[in-house]
Amino acid sequence: MMIEVKAIADLHRTTVRRWHQQEIDNPYQGFLALVCEEHQRNFRLWHEEDLARSRTAGDAQIAQVKRNIDVLNQQRNDLIEKLDDHLVALVRAEAAPARPDAPLNTETPGSVIDRLSILALRIYHLHEQTVRDDASEEHLENARRRLRICQEQYKDLTTSLAELLDDIFAGRKRLKVYRQLKMYNDPAYNPVLYSTARRNAA
Repeated sequence: MMIEVKAIADLHRTTVRRWHQQEIDNPYQGFLALVCEEHQRNFRLWHEEDLARSRTAGDAQIAQVKRNIDVLNQQRNDLIEKLDDHLVALVRAEAAPARPDAPLNTETPGSVIDRLSILALRIYHLHEQTVRDDASEEHLENARRRLRICQEQYKDLTTSLAELLDDIFAGRKRLKVYRQLKMYNDPAYNPVLYSTARRNAA
């Protein structure tokens, strides 16, 4: 199997650190380039969400941040599907055919990779909280406790992803891409957007 869960985890950890020091980049190829693209959206979303909660931001800035979040979320969802599309193609090319009665998983590998990306960001930022020199000991201990929980969750999730990929490539489980078919950004399906378009055209 060509997909290494360790490589995905290393990518998440390495890029989170690097992108806090320099411009966002993507030096990867193949499947990992897609992983990096999806991770970038979560990185940007994390910091836009911080800005959205600023008590000093004006209404215009908040409105722009919310629009940025909306665009990034749509891109993130599209990239999760692309991750799964890529895996489906790999399975067809390289893996043993799945048994007709092989079960599906409740979550696709792309969705798990997305959760790992978010956890990597949370771990980075929780670690920042554990080394603050302007916070109380109570805050530091609470941050350390949360960090330990997230690290355990990350370990569990990487193990589960590796097992899922092994099952998929061995034909013990089927992989199916679940289209999210988001409606809110589509002017043909969002009633606010198509009603506005009709009014403007009248």
